[in-house]
Amino acid sequence: MNNRKLLFIVNVDWFFISHRLPIALEAIDKGYEVHIATTITDRLDFLLDKGLIVHPINLHRSQSGVFAVTSEFLEIFSLVRKISPDIVHLVTIKPVLLGGLATRLLNTPSVVSAISGLGFVFMNNGFTALLRRKVVSVIYRLALGHSNQRVIFQNIDDKKQLSKLTSLSLDNSTIIQGSGVNLSLYKVLPPPNGLPIVLLAARLLVDKGVREFVHAAELVNKTKVLARFVLVGEIDKFNPASIQEQELLIWKENGLVELWGYRNDMESVLSNATIVVLPSYREGFPKVLVEAASCGRAIITTDVPGCRDAIEKDVTGLLVPVRNTKALAKAVSELLNDSSHCKKMGIAGRERAERLFDIKKIVVEHINIYKQISCNRRHRNT
Repeated sequence: MNNRKLLFIVNVDWFFISHRLPIALEAIDKGYEVHIATTITDRLDFLLDKGLIVHPINLHRSQSGVFAVTSEFLEIFSLVRKISPDIVHLVTIKPVLLGGLATRLLNTPSVVSAISGLGFVFMNNGFTALLRRKVVSVIYRLALGHSNQRVIFQNIDDKKQLSKLTSLSLDNSTIIQGSGVNLSLYKVLPPPNGLPIVLLAARLLVDKGVREFVHAAELVNKTKVLARFVLVGEIDKFNPASIQEQELLIWKENGLVELWGYRNDMESVLSNATIVVLPSYREGFPKVLVEAASCGRAIITTDVPGCRDAIEKDVTGLLVPVRNTKALAKAVSELLNDSSHCKKMGIAGRERAERLFDIKKIVVEHINIYKQISCNRRHRNT
């Protein structure tokens, strides 16, 4: 009998590697023939070496015109029809929307849709944003209407909002908080000597709260340098909310922040920090905060969906109002001036990560979903 075919459709290869690769590798061990359709940057050989069957596609996150989206849909439709998978696992917004439509039209046996955040369309205000939300809501309703589908949310707010918009059945949805972390890689080490490091690691986007972080750094260090403020990440040229290079250079030249660029050794990066900050406007479930907790680091983040779910308030971290530079600076100063409190939060964070976010637990939950929807399909066919 042929192996069951599992097809992942993800916007870009590096995101798949950082957020879904362990699930794919476990599926291979369980006997699945695993395919990945994604935009390829420089990770093709890496994916092939892991035993994945790779199908390069072009998903341009910055393009939302009718012609571009239609072209992307047709590419996904043709690929799904050609592979004829038993299960399609859709990850990130465009694959969920376009892949959801394609799998419904092709009557693909089973579909898993991973909602890792609702995107900037659901954060912006104004008439144009409202109009876009209405259009996207209709597409979500169609895309999430497959007869044998499981929708995975990362936080309760996204689940409530999208379930209301799409009339999604509670039986067809579940919550898995984040993509897990390999706890053996993330050690609890003491911060290095010298000035404490306050660190923000993310794509350098406006809606990640990068500007608020930089302005908070200016307030905290206004009269005396109390800490080094560090940005880890790179500009996302395909995202309309990306910080521009010129703005970054001005911040650096004025001594407000250090720019460490893109790093693939986050376990080492986070171990250098005393406090990890993510002042984002909204998230699905930010992996960096789970990684920070795994390293035993105190966290400051915003009281918004996704971010507040990643910490235990006042136990593993502090919550501040979104887009509030003064509140952010106050929280940073509070922890910098109370190293004992900072350390206690880090210890509690590691304990919470061990209890809830072990990658082994997250992988098992996904494999069980594959089994369940496959059983549902067989029962309907008998």
